[in-house]
Amino acid sequence: MQRNIQAMVDKYPELQVCAGETEQACQLLIGSFRNGGKLLVCGNGGSASDSEHIVGELMKGFMSKRPIPSQFRTTLNELFPDEGCYIADRLQGALPAISLVSHTALMTAFANDVSAETVFAQQVYGYGCKGDVLIGLSTSGNSPNVVRAIQVARALGMHTIGMTGSDGGLLKSLCDVSIRVPYELTLDIQERHLPVYHAICLAVEEVFFGQ
Repeated sequence: MQRNIQAMVDKYPELQVCAGETEQACQLLIGSFRNGGKLLVCGNGGSASDSEHIVGELMKGFMSKRPIPSQFRTTLNELFPDEGCYIADRLQGALPAISLVSHTALMTAFANDVSAETVFAQQVYGYGCKGDVLIGLSTSGNSPNVVRAIQVARALGMHTIGMTGSDGGLLKSLCDVSIRVPYELTLDIQERHLPVYHAICLAVEEVFFGQ
């Protein structure tokens, strides 16, 4: 873990101020995954794309091969003798993560019928369980729909991680871990969020799947 965070700092020295919080975020995710938990992620605009990116790194191999357990391979072969090996060879170990931004029908229906501000909160309420983790990305830290999602997550007993700019906004005091990259402009903040969540994904992957 330390190696991945140090690599982030070596590339982006200004992120040294985020190193401690980045490690805390890693620990929250590792603890949750070890206990059968999952990750939910949300954000708007570019941060919505980041939400999808994070899920992509966790649900399939990132830098590790992630072979599936031999017992599951055996089960596939027993159930499907002609196809089991083919399927097993094309599956990878996954860390359960859901991006809340990609559920178009649900999001548009809820925004139209109820409230756009509580769309992510509704999804957190439906998917979230005690011990799960929610990452909310908001460059200002004040995005209403992300704030509402964090509030519902806390009420459910979930762990919460905020990724924001230097101010931190409302998420700074709401989240268990507040990763505030030292920039104020949206594009600068988003550019530094990527190396932070890459470091987190790499560190978590190594714990569960090795080098």
